[in-house]
Amino acid sequence: MKKIIVGATGASGMPILKECLKMIRSEKEYESALIMSRSAVLTLEHETDDRREEIEELADEVLAPDRIGAGPASGSYRTHGMLIVPCSMKTVAGICSGYTDNLILRAADVTIKEQRPLVLAARETPLSPIHLRNLAELSGMPGVRIIPPMMTFYHRPETIDDMVRHTAAKLLEPFGIEAKGYRRWEGI
Repeated sequence: MKKIIVGATGASGMPILKECLKMIRSEKEYESALIMSRSAVLTLEHETDDRREEIEELADEVLAPDRIGAGPASGSYRTHGMLIVPCSMKTVAGICSGYTDNLILRAADVTIKEQRPLVLAARETPLSPIHLRNLAELSGMPGVRIIPPMMTFYHRPETIDDMVRHTAAKLLEPFGIEAKGYRRWEGI
């Protein structure tokens, strides 16, 4: 089984988190370990009608962010990598500086040191010079991908759900997941 650690922080984008968890669950070879920060739970309640328990049911394993000694805090914990969706600039700064005071940050730190894929759905606008510096530094590290959840139109979305699915598919592509209905650019 290929386990993907899924961290969720307090930035906007909870529908994308939900769609990513659904896509991972639909793949027989994959499973997810979800870590939601307290800020993520607050944002979930603000952005959606979903309860935390409903999101947690989409994950195969749920870990509290304060469980700093849980499996993902060690390189010997087998994973296929980590996705943080949405990823706040506070989390980006913590990862960039090696500040590991919670399980999300520690798991990201371990993912980088083990050179496993780390995908960050970095969410903020506009981006300050500090944000850009941190993102640039992280993007140069082996295995780290910065994939901001940006709107695209080449796949001809008809609904917001179409845009959410497309973004979730792009976030999961680095882990080898080919989402149903994902439309790649084929040129003009």
